[in-house]
Amino acid sequence: MDYKEHQANDLRYLELLSRQYPTVQAASTEIINLQAILNLPKGTEHFMSDLHGEYEAFFHILNNCSGAVREKVDILFENSISREERAKLATLIYYPEEKLEEIHETVADLNEWYKITLNRLIEICRLVSSKYTRSKVRKALPKDYGYIIDELLNTNYEVHNKKDYYENIISTIIDIDRADDFVKSLCGVIKRLVVDHLHIVGDIFDRGPRADIIMDLLMKHHSVDIQWGNHDVLWMGAATGSRTCIAAVLNNSITYNNLEVIETGYGISLRPLALFANEVYRDVDTSCFAPKMFGDAVIYNAKDLELAARMHKAIAVILQKLEGQVLLRNPQFGMEDRLLLDKMDLEKGSVRIGEGEYPLLDTAFPTIDRENPYALSDEEAAVMEQLKFAFLRSEKLQRHAKFLYSKGGLYKCFNGNLLFHGCIPMNPDGSFMKFDIGCRGLSGKSFMDRAEAIARQGYYAKPGTKEKQFGKDFLWFLWCGRNSPLFGRDHIATFERMLIADESSWAEEKNPYYSYYNDEGVCERILEEFGLRGPHCHIINGHVPVKSKDGENPVKAHGRLIVIDGGFCRAYQPTTGIAGYTLIYNSWGIRIAAHEPFSTTKDAIEHNKDIFSATVVFDRMESRIKIKETDNGARLQRNIDDLKCLLQAYKSGSIKEDHA
Repeated sequence: MDYKEHQANDLRYLELLSRQYPTVQAASTEIINLQAILNLPKGTEHFMSDLHGEYEAFFHILNNCSGAVREKVDILFENSISREERAKLATLIYYPEEKLEEIHETVADLNEWYKITLNRLIEICRLVSSKYTRSKVRKALPKDYGYIIDELLNTNYEVHNKKDYYENIISTIIDIDRADDFVKSLCGVIKRLVVDHLHIVGDIFDRGPRADIIMDLLMKHHSVDIQWGNHDVLWMGAATGSRTCIAAVLNNSITYNNLEVIETGYGISLRPLALFANEVYRDVDTSCFAPKMFGDAVIYNAKDLELAARMHKAIAVILQKLEGQVLLRNPQFGMEDRLLLDKMDLEKGSVRIGEGEYPLLDTAFPTIDRENPYALSDEEAAVMEQLKFAFLRSEKLQRHAKFLYSKGGLYKCFNGNLLFHGCIPMNPDGSFMKFDIGCRGLSGKSFMDRAEAIARQGYYAKPGTKEKQFGKDFLWFLWCGRNSPLFGRDHIATFERMLIADESSWAEEKNPYYSYYNDEGVCERILEEFGLRGPHCHIINGHVPVKSKDGENPVKAHGRLIVIDGGFCRAYQPTTGIAGYTLIYNSWGIRIAAHEPFSTTKDAIEHNKDIFSATVVFDRMESRIKIKETDNGARLQRNIDDLKCLLQAYKSGSIKEDHA
């Protein structure tokens, strides 16, 4: 493009911009507004990872903003009200509807309680809104009470008439029985303004009871992004109709005694699988396939337990067959050694894996054809077609999958931080691993970009095409493939864990990334690969639980990398010793919070019991971060520059003002 063409394009762009700002005054006003915004403190970011369906703990930490809400309560009222009263006030903010029901039953003088509480909530609201423009605060206010809250937040209480005006508003709200609604609205505004943006660094699904409830909550959040975890892409693959991913989802769900999310959450009937399993595996040993039990999870009788084990064995065999088909279809995955069904000697009762031979715990597999072990039987194929139809027709699952694609990706660079769930695959010498899967010799950022494009292809490509099939297979690869950036291991030992007693065969060797991520120089090289440089740039990582009880530190490489998977999932808590890490990044720096296990929402409401969180600030800024130093600030500055060009065009006459 030559200089004249460039000038013509610039002029066309400015003409389009002039439709939004048709006069010098309009453009000037917007420049002043944007310039003022640049000098406000940056908004608070909240980071969570590895939620694994634990919706109650997630909802509580979302509500308390990793302790930020209670911090605001203490700042304002530490010297004026008791710890117990502050705990009650915080719980009210977290769970206003439920707490108000309790208040109605226990408080004698409701009018007095409303007066005191509404004044306190308005004070908190004023504090959390103080670093935003009035325009942004107005946009965050609920439609029904927006005007009233705006008035209360911006009243000068030193002026006598204004004080009366303020008190009359509060009294009227109480007199006309709108106090409960107003309390709920104020609590919502406080939580909305405490955190400006939420990051979910992967693994919303599996293990815990109701990932679908978490997804519903995320879809209502005002500002969120998601870095896909390996468990997320597995469900995304299931939503595409991938039979392999569907079988893996069901295998995981039955293994962890968690069918509620399938049947209740997504309305997917497992009756076809149950009927098939009862018919084929009724008189077959299923002792290796009993589901795992955690916490208060219960299967209520022996028949339920037997059925679950039969269903598990049925889907586990189907999964091994379908995974074999994926590997035979995609030799570029380089995982032929994971074709294990044809390595079984059922008469001898053993299986050959690599150079070793291991005894099998179970040899009763009536649907495996020795001549063609990876072929589904007619009955198995029929079951999978019915399940595929159900997954494709689950409106809620499809809605959630689209949300994951629209708000998610393999990684994100945001305000100097690089967020990803698993790893940047590396070789033993520390170089970035090259892949030839759907590409030719790509590594690092280039491979991550290509991998995300193929993952999207699995959902959006035209049905029946090679692109669609490869995209679906690639979603399975991201879930558990060799050195997948979301899985980060040599292989997943599903077969070994089910059928081999020798635990030495269960080892899943980690990618060398996990040896190098304690090295500050390596972390800086990864950050540079993604265009991030500077002393306050970090990698925010999930996926591998931090064994806090063994003294492992989530902050690695002198603060360059932070792992925030600390055990949201109850199944991991005996290993980690805690119930998860989260991060808060505000205008003063970054702090990490370690959370104790959450009991129940009921306990939190009735006893004002918060999650205890030990907080450590590990990166404090020399001066308060302004919006002009953020990614959004850079966008606003570009807008200012464009508007200044528009002003010049108005002044030179290249574009005429429109005062109509």
